[in-house]
Amino acid sequence: MPRRLLFQSWRDRNGGNGFGAPELRNPERELHRFRRRLSVAAVLVGLAFAGLFARFFYLQVVQHAHFETLAETNRIAIVPIPPNRGVITDRNGVVLAQSYSGYSLEITPSQVGNLDRTIDELSKVVDIDGRDRKRFHKLMEESKDFETLPLRTRLSDEEVARFAVNRYRFPGVEIKARLFRQYPYGAIASHVLGYIGRINDKDVERIASWDQVANYKGTDTIGKAGVELSYERDLHGTTGVEDVEVDANGRAVRTLKRTPPIAGDNLRLSLDIGLQQVAEAAFGDRRGALVAIDPTNGDVLAFVSKPGFDPNLFVDGIDSASWQDLNDSPDKPLLDRPLRGAYPPGSTIKPYLALAALHSGKRTPGQTIFDPGYFQIPGQSHKYRDDKPGGHGVVDMYKALVVSCDTYFYTLASETDIDDTARFLAKFGFGQKTGIDIEGELTGVLPSRAWKQQRFAGKNYRDDARKWYLGDSISAGIGQGYNAFTPIQLAHAIAMIANDGVGYTPHLVKSVQDIRTGAITPIASEPSSRLDVRPDQLAFVKSALVGVARDGTSAAVFKDAKYVSAGKTGTAQLFSLKGEKYSEHRVDERLRDHAWYEAYAPADHPRIAVAVLVENGGFGAEAAAPIARKVFDFYLLGEAAPGVAQVTPLTPGDEGD
Repeated sequence: MPRRLLFQSWRDRNGGNGFGAPELRNPERELHRFRRRLSVAAVLVGLAFAGLFARFFYLQVVQHAHFETLAETNRIAIVPIPPNRGVITDRNGVVLAQSYSGYSLEITPSQVGNLDRTIDELSKVVDIDGRDRKRFHKLMEESKDFETLPLRTRLSDEEVARFAVNRYRFPGVEIKARLFRQYPYGAIASHVLGYIGRINDKDVERIASWDQVANYKGTDTIGKAGVELSYERDLHGTTGVEDVEVDANGRAVRTLKRTPPIAGDNLRLSLDIGLQQVAEAAFGDRRGALVAIDPTNGDVLAFVSKPGFDPNLFVDGIDSASWQDLNDSPDKPLLDRPLRGAYPPGSTIKPYLALAALHSGKRTPGQTIFDPGYFQIPGQSHKYRDDKPGGHGVVDMYKALVVSCDTYFYTLASETDIDDTARFLAKFGFGQKTGIDIEGELTGVLPSRAWKQQRFAGKNYRDDARKWYLGDSISAGIGQGYNAFTPIQLAHAIAMIANDGVGYTPHLVKSVQDIRTGAITPIASEPSSRLDVRPDQLAFVKSALVGVARDGTSAAVFKDAKYVSAGKTGTAQLFSLKGEKYSEHRVDERLRDHAWYEAYAPADHPRIAVAVLVENGGFGAEAAAPIARKVFDFYLLGEAAPGVAQVTPLTPGDEGD
């Protein structure tokens, strides 16, 4: 063994100092060292307890309110209660739109693993068809994946019971009680009422602009068109709140507090649903529009756009097949023709041009022209033909209106500045919105030099395209050329003539009823415009319109009427015949002339004024005037035309899916 290791072993055996004496310890030093260590440990323990106490104090005292709220939130769910949407009735109190409660089967996609398999399993418990599936997937595309979406609506009590038994099998699926909108008359007056649909991003922005985000919590639908859209804020109501105690699974245990919702206001329309049904039935399968107005106050009595659509299809979210049928139909059932259909007015423009000529002094009632059956601009070979071969002979203004002589108005237009004509016609509301209380109205086209300059501005048009020509004026003189008026504009204009030059803004809502107080606020009916023409000039034009229905182009339609009416027929050409004679049977149906009729009755004390358009209907006297006759007979005499059946309204839930 090495010497160093032998020495270490010897030292260890002899007490560690190498000489056999043990090392002496210092108790005081060790005690001091122990006390110092104990003090440090005590300080550390004290600091730890102080920290725990401080944290405890912070959580239990300082943050007491916060954590109490969190705890209550876990225990209490604040559930919004959507209000009952306001009821819409016609002028006589007949219900046109209402809400009722029902059950819907709803899925939260984010809580379901396999949607298709879940729906397959659900279909064994509750009836779910292909249409329900398509509608659900369409809603998924439009919504956030965490939203609750309806798969089936309006469940029967038996279906609710069957699902309740099997609920444990379907996490993320539940039955909800909801309010459903119903339109008892289906497609009748659909463009007036409009429809409701699920709230989308655009609607969210609109709600935010109203500062009504909180009021729409729990609400899935909103007005999308018609009165439902324009009066959304009146119809919606005030959302209620319910504080519900829930268990660990989020199921309601009991209601702690409830603030009930306030239903939306009720709307009473100026519409007469009986008259509306008669008017729509009178069109049959033809496309077109009709607007009937009370000339004394602007009440819209009937508002027809044919074909229409069933607004009940949109309530739950329209399925893809139904949407495609509506959207792709060549008949355009979603087009609001009275507001958005701009058509050449044809001869219905003549009473306004005649009044303009009297007002300006361009013509007197007795001044005549000779009608050879055409008008020709001096120095040109082209002939603007009258509808009567050989012409009407000597024609004054009265005869020109009664027989609808084109040559008379060709001549008048050639001698009148188009800007003067436009300024006068604008007083009737042509070329501008009437201000009716639903959205989507077009201005139409009232041509003038300035209009043409603006319309054909830009590098794509030659300079001569922006110039106004005499031929433009002549075409405009019989309601052709660039003229394009909407049916609501024409109804408003003829109502002004019927009411001796005083016009009222057309309106569909007659009054609003506050559901809380019962107070009814009528819509103001103040005159919106007045014609500055002499009474004798207006009386002359009105007498000529009576002559139209008594001796002129619509006399055959009104020959046995029990009242005296006044009106004007119109036929609007859609394309140039290039000098050939018009033959309805040789022209494609959708290229045939539009048929117009504007009228009011009784002539001595007008109660109703109408504008009727039948698309591609041909002559106004044959297609449009008979519809006006049926409307007048019902409204003035209470007589419905033979074969016109009244539609039986649906009861809640009858409309199906």
